[in-house]
Amino acid sequence: MRTTARWLAGCAATAVLVTGAVAQAGPAGAESNGGVRVMPLGDSITEGTQVPGGYRIGLWQRLANGRYTTDFVGSQYNGPAALGDHDHEGHPGWRIDQIDANIVGWLNTYQPHTVLLHIGTNDILQNYNVAGAPNRLSALIDHITSTAPGAEVFVAQLTPLANSGQESAVRGFNAAIPGIVQSKVNAGRHVHLVDMHTAVTTADLIDGIHPTANGYDRMAAVWYSALQAAPGSIGTPGGAGGSATQVVGAQSGRCLDVPNGSTTNGTQVQLYDCWGGTMQRWTYTSARQLQVYGTKCLDAEGGAGANGTRVIIWDCNGGANQQWNINAGGTISGVQSGRCLDAYNLGTANGTRIVLWDCHGGANQQWSLRG
Repeated sequence: MRTTARWLAGCAATAVLVTGAVAQAGPAGAESNGGVRVMPLGDSITEGTQVPGGYRIGLWQRLANGRYTTDFVGSQYNGPAALGDHDHEGHPGWRIDQIDANIVGWLNTYQPHTVLLHIGTNDILQNYNVAGAPNRLSALIDHITSTAPGAEVFVAQLTPLANSGQESAVRGFNAAIPGIVQSKVNAGRHVHLVDMHTAVTTADLIDGIHPTANGYDRMAAVWYSALQAAPGSIGTPGGAGGSATQVVGAQSGRCLDVPNGSTTNGTQVQLYDCWGGTMQRWTYTSARQLQVYGTKCLDAEGGAGANGTRVIIWDCNGGANQQWNINAGGTISGVQSGRCLDAYNLGTANGTRIVLWDCHGGANQQWSLRG
């Protein structure tokens, strides 16, 4: 899970490259949650120039609301706290050929199942052999699909540009993309066309090139619809009917577990490695309880107590059981207590105690339900 991207023409391009900074740096693998690996790939629009995180914010929130467990991947990292997974492969100012020169290494390193490709704007802004841009895009797609033949590749038509001459070039480039995508489909590749050009208008551009927050959110909605229309590209939603799942911390990458399995009420909840040993599995019931083995409920000792209250396991059939909300940002908050489920020190060793933190203060642990 990660993030970055950018561009501009002439002196304006130079200014953007200098000032369109990557928001915050962080270890690219730190947010991995074991979900379907999705690589946002492109330039500054993928990074979120002008609005750090860009479309990835709205896309992540839609995926979380839809209860899809996805893992954004890439060597770049930026965006606000509202973006639960900051990883991406967006590079400000980069053209198609520059992405192509690095793509094989990125794919081998991060092994995405799904790729969201929006690239070509800088070829136009830099007037870099614009006539040859469709052929370069076709070659890039070939390199993606030959390196990762099972990947689902979503190819976006470019968002508009305010400059009329450059917008004309965008339209010409975009007109070639449906044929390119269809040729890959005919060859048996999992390539999908995404109309991103009509998702954003010039009124949605903050600087004539990069979308406003509203424009980026429009992009997010289009990406999300495209992903939902391609079975398997983002897995299946967790559903609210009580299917067994693991509760995985986005920051820590650890699973919520109970020492020694389903032991007596009052057992401390700990974090276990999701990929080692027997992981505790939970059911998110229609009553909004996190239930283990169908008999024990995750609860908060003292109910609406102070931040830091220990979480313990109560019998689901006795007393007032804590109910939980799975929030859009990936936090899990208690209905009664109004507190967020969190982990001391985040990504520390297995066995870290779980405590309740205020959902609206500090760095809150975010969780995914992974089926």
